[in-house]
Amino acid sequence: MATVASKARCVTCGKEKSTVRCDGCSQPFCYNHLVDHRQELDKQLDEIEVSRDLFRQTLTDQSAKPENQALIKQIDEWEQNSITKIRQTANEARQIILQHTTKYLTEMEIKLNALTKQLRESRGENDFIEADLQQWNTQLTEMKNELDNPSTISIQHGSTPLITTIRVNASVSSDLSNRVIDAKWIQNGITIAGGNGKGNKINQLAYPHSLYMGEDQTMYIADCDNHRIIEWKRSATNSQVVAGGTGAGNQNNQLNSPRSVLVDKANDSFIISDSGNERVIRWPRQNGTSGQTIISNITCYGLTMDNEGRLYVSDFVKHEVRRWKMGDTNGIVVAGGNGKGNRANQLSQPCNIFVDGENSLYIADIANHRVMKWMKDAKEGIVVAGGQGAGTGLAQLSCPRGVVVDKLGNVYVVDHSNSRVMRWFKGATQGSIIVGDIKSGAKTNQLHYPLDLSFDQQGNLYVVDYNNHRVQKFNIDST
Repeated sequence: MATVASKARCVTCGKEKSTVRCDGCSQPFCYNHLVDHRQELDKQLDEIEVSRDLFRQTLTDQSAKPENQALIKQIDEWEQNSITKIRQTANEARQIILQHTTKYLTEMEIKLNALTKQLRESRGENDFIEADLQQWNTQLTEMKNELDNPSTISIQHGSTPLITTIRVNASVSSDLSNRVIDAKWIQNGITIAGGNGKGNKINQLAYPHSLYMGEDQTMYIADCDNHRIIEWKRSATNSQVVAGGTGAGNQNNQLNSPRSVLVDKANDSFIISDSGNERVIRWPRQNGTSGQTIISNITCYGLTMDNEGRLYVSDFVKHEVRRWKMGDTNGIVVAGGNGKGNRANQLSQPCNIFVDGENSLYIADIANHRVMKWMKDAKEGIVVAGGQGAGTGLAQLSCPRGVVVDKLGNVYVVDHSNSRVMRWFKGATQGSIIVGDIKSGAKTNQLHYPLDLSFDQQGNLYVVDYNNHRVQKFNIDST
């Protein structure tokens, strides 16, 4: 708790006395006020425990009645509002029809009475022939049809939807909020993709760069040197090409050294960082045989998308990250863009990127050996991992690549040149190794220049092991 120091002014009373320096806040306290300081800390701990108990009660209540969740209530409210709008519109339509029908039936009654009078007179005078019978029969048929299908009133469907639809976004690929903050992973990984040497067969990879984890644990891998995006289903031994795979090229059905891929669920398509062609391309997921360029003339590397469907792309040469709304031709710079450098408003070869629920952007800043966080609309970033020069120490990174951040703000980063994956707790000045070591290799507990990472719903860790041409799965340690 505290260490004895020489005489100094007590931070509480301001008198120069023999003091004890608190190891936590580094402030000097005299013996009398040290006790007060300790009591204040105890009081703050009590308040935290009370808050913890209240939260536990809330958690228990929601577990017992999950239908009371705020999101469920939002859906219920949408349902009720939609039903109200539908009923109101239906009632208004009924009233219009009823009002029109009353007038319409009166007019029909007049026509029928006129026909009845004509029939009665013709029969009384016995004055009618075949042509008269045919005419009266035609008139009666027309009135019947008009009664069943009025020509003066109809139902039309408007082009504007009466109600808005809702969709639940339940992104799970990088959500670790349901895992304990001090989670550990079994150190021996399992090869779940590739691992059969460098090659272009369906069970091989060639310098893979990144992966996107689907909700069903289907992986989409940017197989860089094979110029393709492959789909690797859970527990499968072989992959399926879903984009490219026809050799390096710049045609619409080709890719050239793709670095990143993500799934745009709203448009049921892949977004691909086609780095060798300096373009970002959209490729349909369903029977897609070619792609469409959506961003040109960009040395693209990393991709990510926020909850509003906006696309972020890192530019490796311009040392910046831009954000695009779908359909825009020009993105806006949201990080860097001030030339290559190591100042707070600069980046140096940014690659992998991640955006959290508050639209804060996390950037693997390769040449500065750090991970930067740029909050929404910020002009400068803050270092959240590394930034102490290249090295193997726990406070250092060496050419960081893949980055994922959980909802607690903890940073998980691929320390590329050190062949390891590290975790930096929020606000920490150094990280801890969670898998791998600074010694590169191909053993199950080793990595060789890894490039990317992701997590599944259970918190199991997936690492793109670049030089071993494989993807390794490290199961979470539940013991």
